[in-house]
Amino acid sequence: MRTEGISSQYSVVYEPKPQHYDFANQLVASQDFFERSTRVLDEADSGFRPREGMMTVAQQVAHTAQTLDWFIEGAFRPEGYDLDFAKHAQAIEAVTSLAAARQMLKAAYANAIQVLRSCSPEDLARPLPAGPIMGGQPISDIVWAMVEHTAHHRGALTVYSRELGKVPPMPYGG
Repeated sequence: MRTEGISSQYSVVYEPKPQHYDFANQLVASQDFFERSTRVLDEADSGFRPREGMMTVAQQVAHTAQTLDWFIEGAFRPEGYDLDFAKHAQAIEAVTSLAAARQMLKAAYANAIQVLRSCSPEDLARPLPAGPIMGGQPISDIVWAMVEHTAHHRGALTVYSRELGKVPPMPYGG
């Protein structure tokens, strides 16, 4: 409670409204950083991979999209996360277009942001399903995991860019 004196006889008492943290803003920033860092890559770079056995440019972006969806789905379904990583990898191997992968990423970010913004603080404080992936932690903790995972692949793609002779811009500037 806070009081502000109007005069020596009167004072106004008010209770500040509780501020609810908008976790989705972290994903908005993450999306901006990802797009800025990777904008030097174009469709002709889709199939580039530094070494055999590594993901291509398009697959890196598609995997990032897939993982955003995976975190959201796993956090809100009773059985938790789908741990069939071979199936997930197989789906990514089929992605050959950077433009298509960018569309997947745009849709995944939009979905994750919408889901987070539709949740109450109580929803986000609920524990994640039991299991090896953050089991029992608050649902809101998936946000830092999504941001960290996305940053990891954003960084890998900046290395890919340099291997292609391109200079990626700093992610945090205009």
